[in-house]
Order: sequence, then C-alpha cells, then structure tokens
Amino acid sequence: MLLLAPAALLIALVVVYPIGKLIYNSFFDLRLSGGADAFRFVGLQNYQDVLSDKDFWNAAWNTVLITLITVPGALVVGMGLALLANLPFKRKWPVRLALLLPWALPLSFAGLIFAWFFHTEYGFVNDVVRRLGLTTEPTMWLLRPNWAFAAICATIIWKTSSFMALILLAGLQMIPRSLYEAADVDGASRWQQFWEITIPMLMPSIIVALVFRTITALQTFDIPYTMTKGGPGNATETLAMLIHKTTIEYLDVGYGSTLAVFMFLLSMVVTSFYLRRIGKSA
Repeated sequence: MLLLAPAALLIALVVVYPIGKLIYNSFFDLRLSGGADAFRFVGLQNYQDVLSDKDFWNAAWNTVLITLITVPGALVVGMGLALLANLPFKRKWPVRLALLLPWALPLSFAGLIFAWFFHTEYGFVNDVVRRLGLTTEPTMWLLRPNWAFAAICATIIWKTSSFMALILLAGLQMIPRSLYEAADVDGASRWQQFWEITIPMLMPSIIVALVFRTITALQTFDIPYTMTKGGPGNATETLAMLIHKTTIEYLDVGYGSTLAVFMFLLSMVVTSFYLRRIGKSA
C-alpha cells in the first residue's frame, strides 16, 4: 500500500478530483455571465433539462452514429493495412512509415486538409468525380447534411485506421509462424488460415484497439469542428461539440458539466462492455 500510494495520489489528482468536480458543478446553475445569481443550487434540474433538450439528443445520436460507422470502418481498413505491412517486404520501413503518418497528423490539421478535399468548387474529390465522368455538377459535400456526415466519417476512418493498424500489426507479429506452416501441411487455404488462426490469435489486440478507438470516437470533436463546425445547422454536431459550445461560447458551466456527465456515463457503459468481453475471452 505504501508503494502504491504515490500512484494512487496521482490518479486521484488527475482523474477522481476532476470527475468529482464535474458532477458537483452539474447540480448548480453556474453561468459565468449570469451576474450575482450565477451560482445557485438547482439539484437535478440540469439533468431534467438535458433529457428534454432536442440539441442533446441530436448531438448524442450523431456521436453514436459516428462511433457505429467509423469504429468498424477503421477496424476493417486497419486490418488490411496491418496485413499489408506484415508481408515479408525486403524493406519494411516505408510501409510502416506510411502507417505512422496519418496517426501522427494532428486531428484539426487532418480536418482542415479534408475540408479542402471536399470543397464544392475546388476540392480534390469533386475534381476526380468530374474527370471520371460520374457527374457534371459539383457535389456540395459539406453543405448538405448527409453528404457532410459521410465526408466526416470518411475523414475519421482515414485518420484512425492507422492507429488500429499499428496495434493489429503488433498482434500479428506475435503469432507463431509454425501455426501457418502446420496449416499449409494440412492443406488449409489462405482464407481458412485467416479465419481459423489469424482472427482468433489476434482477438486480444482487436479488443484493445476497439476499446481505445471507441472511447475516442465518443469524444469526437476536432475533425467535425474544423470541417463543418457542426453544420449545416447542427446536422453534424457531436456531444463534445455541444459541450464546447455550451461552456465556452455560452459560458454555462453548470449545464455544460451536466452534458459532460452524460458523455462520461456513455463512455463508462461502452468501456464496461468491452472489459466484460475481455474477461470472457481471457
């Protein structure tokens, strides 16, 4: 206990105290622009307001939908990249460097790059589509709700698939080659080897990658903010963006804290699900 005390104190300072302060603030009407009555106890009123807030449900739905689309998408793309990087190249460093670059790129910078890619007038995507003869009129990718949502999801998948690939690549390198050699002797096809050897042996790495990617997906902010700022309207506004707007722009810390508590609870539910899955597979 004495040896663990410094680590426990550090966790208490950087995790327990902020969460406790967040929950504490959620019970108050704490508006930085509210004058003398800005700090008063309101009990569960903020929570009732959140549950009846259409903006909250819209942002929560957008967040969940982005998670459901981008996490499996990044897993599939990351799996392909990991398998490619695991091939017996004579020089592997260019392939692995290509994996690192999207992951190392700042999220906001990636959002700005793809905002230019999907620009209506001079965007790269519309230029390619026109050159292929698929359409004669430019598509307003970031000005229509469905197209903007699709563009954001594609950007997030591109940005996060390299992170998934790095974790899966580490798992692939831990699989003994003797298993594949034995499967070759038994006449198993490549597809059978993939499903019967690679996937089961890679499952711990897959779950770890899903845990980290899902938690960050639930906290998505940078890419939608830099690409559309939640527009058109609030069609692409996520829960993190709504919290930012409430606390930073509207200076309503109490209500923003309540929104953050709901996002924290959502993250805890998802994390608990994955941890139970890890416990069953252990």
